[in-house]
Amino acid sequence: MERKEFVRKVAISSSVLLSAPFLFSACSDDDDDMLDGPVTIDLNDENFSSLQTVGGFAYAGDIIVIRSGENSYTALSKICTHESCTVSYNHSSNQLPCPCHGSVFSTTGAVINGPAQASLKVYPVLKEGNVLIIT
Repeated sequence: MERKEFVRKVAISSSVLLSAPFLFSACSDDDDDMLDGPVTIDLNDENFSSLQTVGGFAYAGDIIVIRSGENSYTALSKICTHESCTVSYNHSSNQLPCPCHGSVFSTTGAVINGPAQASLKVYPVLKEGNVLIIT
């Protein structure tokens, strides 16, 4: 093998090895789990006062938390799966609209109206006293 061919093969092999982690991680499901650990919300905190009323919602990091019933809460990713804009919540329609391109999601995370094609991630919520724990 000539030196020129050897250098070319080493360069190609190196570029494949260096780019492999990025290629494989781009297709992984790790992006679906945005929580690094449990998120806790103190319902007595004034930043979450909107959760005192059924139909109220608040943001906690990348999560939107909705007071969906008398003692029930729903937590979903607040990041639209189309272009990563922040969704809000419309209590009268019980939907999560995205203001950027018109996508609409249900409170189960399902796409009601595109252009988004992937559902919002839904997180389990546990209420202990006046604290919500989202996992």
